[in-house]
Amino acid sequence: MENKEDKKKKSGWGVGGGTMIGIGVGFFLLPINSLYFVGSIMLGIGLGLIIEAIIKK
Repeated sequence: MENKEDKKKKSGWGVGGGTMIGIGVGFFLLPINSLYFVGSIMLGIGLGLIIEAIIKK
């Protein structure tokens, strides 16, 4: 079982990974509309925060 320090080290990975996925999806949607790019980044950050909350439990 992991201790609390290991979980703290991994906590930033959820938000960072979600943001990177959001940027990647956003680049495909950028030619359609620039607001889709911004929305996909925000969605990625939101999903990352949810994943981070699940990891901390």
